Amino acid sequence: MHVDDYPAIIRNGGPGACYAADEFFRARLSNPHTRRAYGRMAVRFLQWCDQRELQLRDITPGIAARFIDHLAPSIATQKLALAALRQFFDLLVTRHAVLLNPFQSVRGPPRGSNDGKTPEISPDQVRRLLAAIDLSRPVGLRDRAVIATLAMTGARVGAIAQLRLRDLRDYGEYRSLRFREKRGKEREIPVRFDLDRWIAAYLAAADALDDPPDSGLFRAIDSRFPNRFKRSGLGPWTIRALLKRRLADAGLPTFITPHSFRAMVVTDLLEQSVPMEDVQYLVGHSHPSTTQIYDRRQRRVTRNLVERISV
Repeated sequence: MHVDDYPAIIRNGGPGACYAADEFFRARLSNPHTRRAYGRMAVRFLQWCDQRELQLRDITPGIAARFIDHLAPSIATQKLALAALRQFFDLLVTRHAVLLNPFQSVRGPPRGSNDGKTPEISPDQVRRLLAAIDLSRPVGLRDRAVIATLAMTGARVGAIAQLRLRDLRDYGEYRSLRFREKRGKEREIPVRFDLDRWIAAYLAAADALDDPPDSGLFRAIDSRFPNRFKRSGLGPWTIRALLKRRLADAGLPTFITPHSFRAMVVTDLLEQSVPMEDVQYLVGHSHPSTTQIYDRRQRRVTRNLVERISV
């Protein structure tokens, strides 16, 4: 976003406000997804202020709280707004465009439940999904490898989409996948024997074994040749779309998402008494409380209880 494209409230705030906005929108955040999400929210707030003819100096904690309330009932959107605007106004304070950060004293919305909202998928459903894939074409081999990677590593769909050939590392006795996660973190996860065979079968069908190391691991189909792959990797949205198609083919609920596999991995390992810290490390969470959100054991107990109601 160019300075001339900033909302009037920023341009009227003087050089310090423009400098802080440029820092926030262009340089502050390294993760492109976070930068886009925070940027959209900041623009939304600034346009909201412009509509009310507010200047930066007019924004009080009360006005900040009104904007957050305006975003209800979505708790996730309210929390995103608070995180983005607290950071944005910290920069405005640093650049002397405002005296204090009005969002610092605004309390976030309460979370009604610690249960995650990610749709659940079971190991039996995953096996059914994988068995239903038509493997007579190369795209079927690719889709089996992609879905199995979701189910057998617990990695985020964005990290899987970023995988390159060089990220499949051969240590002789086993191979591993190197994932690039949020905030620049990197993790290596060993590849199970069955997943290793399926990735190898897909790469052979894609004729990709001798391609440059920075080529995509999981690739898009070339529209001109239905059985030939490009060298570019799949995007997260394409992985979500192929999962929807395969779920429909298998007669499974299509509201299941790539994140459902993370919940399955966490729950399944905890049911086997794997220590929480080991599961936390596998799925790349910074805090065990985040891992607990994906634990669906208590949710299953609740379903068992209601089945016993004598009606």
